[in-house]
Amino acid sequence: MVVLVLSSCSAPASENEALIVAEKMAVSDMKRNPEPWTIDFQKKPKWEYTHGLMMSADLALYHETGKEKYLDYVMQYADMFISEDGSILTYKLTDYNIDRINPGKFLLELYKITGEKRFLLAINSLRDQMRKHPRIAEGGFWHKKVYPHQMWLDGLYMGTPFLAQYAATFDEEDLFADVALQYQLVDENMYNADVGLYYHGWDASKQQQWANPETGLSPHFWGRAMGWLAMGAVDALSWFPANHPDRDKILHVINRIAEGAVRHQDAETGLWWQVMDQPGREGNYLEASASSMLTYFFLKGVRLGYLDKEYLQYGEKAYNGLLTNLVKEEEDGTISLTQICGVAGLGGKPYRDASYEYYVNEVIRANDPKGVGPFILAAIEMSKKEN
Repeated sequence: MVVLVLSSCSAPASENEALIVAEKMAVSDMKRNPEPWTIDFQKKPKWEYTHGLMMSADLALYHETGKEKYLDYVMQYADMFISEDGSILTYKLTDYNIDRINPGKFLLELYKITGEKRFLLAINSLRDQMRKHPRIAEGGFWHKKVYPHQMWLDGLYMGTPFLAQYAATFDEEDLFADVALQYQLVDENMYNADVGLYYHGWDASKQQQWANPETGLSPHFWGRAMGWLAMGAVDALSWFPANHPDRDKILHVINRIAEGAVRHQDAETGLWWQVMDQPGREGNYLEASASSMLTYFFLKGVRLGYLDKEYLQYGEKAYNGLLTNLVKEEEDGTISLTQICGVAGLGGKPYRDASYEYYVNEVIRANDPKGVGPFILAAIEMSKKEN
């Protein structure tokens, strides 16, 4: 793919330039989606994790810049979906879909900013889901009711940061241990020490066609799944009390992620591949959402002291690799993020078999929120690098 490069991005960006880039990407996305419910190419309104990700990114920009336009955009989405009685448009608790929990993070922020009771009521509905959410025998949350006995790395971003933020906000001390347990289970059951990466999915019942009949594991290491795990780990841990006894469980996972990500980072571009451990294989490509997520992970992990400062260079290299290779300037002055995997999952209808061919043949598109949101967050982290 031939990608145009922002003139200001051809060399390593300064911290100030990084915030400018973050704002330009956010404003470009708002121009593409003047009604925020249309994010993620939606044809009708839906309470979805991708919208939660973008609203969280926009709120991060609001906190960083103080510019009301970012808060206004988030409120536009919230006003559409959250009624005065706290009910959430299109949300159904009994679906037990962990993806639907992710937007709770931006609601917690809005409640803090506005004090509106409707946000608290909606937040508590999401918390109630996780009190009843089905689990595997060891205590890990199912990814969804329709995917029984399965943990996916994706779910470690969708559910645990919200629970950690909720625990810190409302002093639910016991919840921190439950959050740490999720990472412990992933680490004990989904890590491959030889490769240094975590498998995308684990079927504890070992019944799925995609699952290894002996281990229950899916066969490949999907880039964005590693990205979800990485972002979730640094975000969740940021809410833990400094002296909490379970912090080390998450720190252990964070450092394993870092070691593996460095090992599989593309030497030339600083980016990561769609199937992380198979660089250059036919059909494989350098993928923007995984690369943005891992950039954010390295920069935030170092800033908060979870990772040694030596890891900063890998985050910087990845950030500049994104600008040089995957950010495109459009004729109307907006910028786009290219080469984003549109979707990937396990099982379902039609059945997704988790093969290499499956991952590399899913749709690739520009400006998917699963890449744009993490890119904005990564650029904000870059702007904080030496603050």
